[in-house]
Amino acid sequence: MSKFLKMPVAEEQEEDPLAGIANLFDVSVVFIVGLMISLFSVYRMGDLVNPDTEVTMVMTNKEGQQEIIKKKGTSIEAYRMTPEQLGAGDGERLGIAYRLPDGEVIYVPEGPGDGE
Repeated sequence: MSKFLKMPVAEEQEEDPLAGIANLFDVSVVFIVGLMISLFSVYRMGDLVNPDTEVTMVMTNKEGQQEIIKKKGTSIEAYRMTPEQLGAGDGERLGIAYRLPDGEVIYVPEGPGDGE
């Protein structure tokens, strides 16, 4: 009777020490994609990937050089400008723009006889 009650001996399986690494990689990829989506939504940059929109960005580095990036459809053009180029050119002064402490910009047009 004892020979029928014996349970089979479970074989010991060797554990792979790198088995958990694959899961960590998958979790990190999901985290990175989620972070990118949240950054695009927070900074409202969805228009950068939309081929039907036109976007113009102006970036200034600490040396004062400005770079204007224009995206129209799927083409992107970048223009670098130095501080000397910013004030150069022909044109007519149209008014003055003021930036308020809350970040709002107010444009005041100059009338005839006003200005310099």
